[in-house]
Amino acid sequence: MEINLVRKSGKFNFEAENSTGFKVELDAKEAIGGTGKGFRPMEMLLVGLGGCSGIDMVNVLTKQKEPLDDLKINIKATRKEAEMPPIFDVIDIHFDLYGELSVQKVERALALTFDKYCSVSNILGRSAQLNFTYTINNSSK
Repeated sequence: MEINLVRKSGKFNFEAENSTGFKVELDAKEAIGGTGKGFRPMEMLLVGLGGCSGIDMVNVLTKQKEPLDDLKINIKATRKEAEMPPIFDVIDIHFDLYGELSVQKVERALALTFDKYCSVSNILGRSAQLNFTYTINNSSK
């Protein structure tokens, strides 16, 4: 795995590129001179958490032959602002699942995702409290 960053415009604006050519822009918060031209680094950690847990949820539910029509993930986090560095304190992850899904299989998929498969949640869970909730919606979005 390799990521390369190049400075773009402004003091803190970077473009990150992975080995397959996908790119994302990062920037610092405006309070320290950022210009709002990209994700902030701590936001990228939450993006990684959402992507990792979402991929694992879809994978587990597919293997369980559950009819998952769609999945939306909302993540909210607070930081320990009084500490330096201000790491995450609490991260709440909510999954909106769409389809005629079994509660037991969804709960099993969540347990496997957060206890076994999702590397990002394992890393973040060592320093922050991770809470996950879910809602099963009917097939219509």
